[in-house]
Amino acid sequence: MNVLITGGAGYLGTELIKQLSQNPEVNQIKVYDNLSRDNFAFFTGHKYANHEQITFIQGELLDSRKLNKALEDVDVVYHLAAKVATPYSTTDPHFFEQVNHWGTAELVYAVEESNVQHFIYCSSIGVYGSSTTPLDESVAPNPRTFYAISKLRGEEHVARLQSKMKTHIIRSGNIYGFSRSMRFDSVINKFVFESNFNNMITIHGDGKQKRAFVHVDYISDVFNRLLTADVPAGTYNLIERNLAVLDIVDVMKEINPTLEFIFINQHLKLRNIVASTDLKLAAHMELGEKQTFKEQMEDFHKKWAF
Repeated sequence: MNVLITGGAGYLGTELIKQLSQNPEVNQIKVYDNLSRDNFAFFTGHKYANHEQITFIQGELLDSRKLNKALEDVDVVYHLAAKVATPYSTTDPHFFEQVNHWGTAELVYAVEESNVQHFIYCSSIGVYGSSTTPLDESVAPNPRTFYAISKLRGEEHVARLQSKMKTHIIRSGNIYGFSRSMRFDSVINKFVFESNFNNMITIHGDGKQKRAFVHVDYISDVFNRLLTADVPAGTYNLIERNLAVLDIVDVMKEINPTLEFIFINQHLKLRNIVASTDLKLAAHMELGEKQTFKEQMEDFHKKWAF
């Protein structure tokens, strides 16, 4: 089958392509990305397995003509392209709307006119809003940021496809872990970088705020196997664990006992976003073995050049 990945040169896209390029079911991979984050690391380093099957198209989601051409002969679309939240999810609503809402709408329009048979959309746990108790897919979304609102509106467009093709909406936790296209605005990635090179991390708020997290290797593996897994169309959460910021710090102190940390605006109590780890998706496909968080952090610390 032939695959198109929007935002394929980004953080998750880079790791997903590593998986797809080794998947015997995949014949061609088209990477569609506007490179707005200057994510040129995707093009560097070791060659992907079967790299001859990968082609790159620089384009915008709102460029309907280029999208239509890119979708020729495509069987499966992974929609990863997005204006991401951290750390400005409550500013610049127009940008979030243009990319995450109307960009997704334009892609869905183009897919409706194509021969695509399977559409996979990477949404966010953030659509649920704030919560101190773990949420599952039965809970009605209540987004609190411009980012989350735009992702939910994108979901509404994608849901139109469910009557026409196999469609999966995956609400992902906060992604972390090493990649050559890694984002450093993600809290765990930022902490590990600071721990390794500064021996001091900066904590915003009181550190008690909790988030739902998923490792980049874990989500890319699940996305790869969604190609052939017998998973009914629908909306699914995908997280590995819920962690408070201070939980992350505790593990990092075990790995680096000399690590220091400083609080910024410690009086602030920031919101929680936690989700159930009893995943509905697990009833339909094998999700693979999980490493412990400490094991993941130990591996992460070993990835740096010095």
